[in-house]
Amino acid sequence: MAERPMLELQDVFVLSGVPKHTFVQAVEYPRLLVALRTPGRSIIVEGPSGIGKTTAVINAIAEAGLTDKIIQLSARKPADIAFIKELPGQVPFGTVLVDDFHRLDTDTKRAIADIMNTLADEGAAHSKLVVLGITNAGQSLIQFGKDLANRVEVIPFEANPEHKVAELISKGEAALNISLNIREDIIREAQGSFYLAQMLSYNTCLRAKIMRAVTE
Repeated sequence: MAERPMLELQDVFVLSGVPKHTFVQAVEYPRLLVALRTPGRSIIVEGPSGIGKTTAVINAIAEAGLTDKIIQLSARKPADIAFIKELPGQVPFGTVLVDDFHRLDTDTKRAIADIMNTLADEGAAHSKLVVLGITNAGQSLIQFGKDLANRVEVIPFEANPEHKVAELISKGEAALNISLNIREDIIREAQGSFYLAQMLSYNTCLRAKIMRAVTE
């Protein structure tokens, strides 16, 4: 039997990308998953940076069985913005995830709102539109149609409870076969942010010269 590769610190407490070994379902996760499984239901996920929005969405999309149809776009990339502007003519487009959508111009937001309305009217199973933005960013889409608020799922991500942050740290400790002696301090200082919990745990290990899983 091939020996299992040893886990590295950066693969456990992740500073960029989607964590695999320390993924924890946010409180809002079940609502997100159900919305993904509902035909015609577009989703607006909003909340502060580092709270776990993108990680939750990527994992929920995988659990909903939509990974093979997903297109990930960012309003920070000019090439992606051009593609987003063409979305109305691309239906059906599978599952499209638009990150930082609050950065889009007014006309593009209006076009996204129109797509959401159309998918809701049709109860479309062939296309799913998920947009992520900062706190209260959903209002910039809902303002384009008074009926849109009832046709999309607006999911605000807020500070995660301490027991969720503790779960993240525990998973990391188990993966690296270690025990962080300042875990309670990390839980408190993270202030409900999964990203801060990852960063503080990562740097704690780094200072202790723990670069990979500890072998007994």
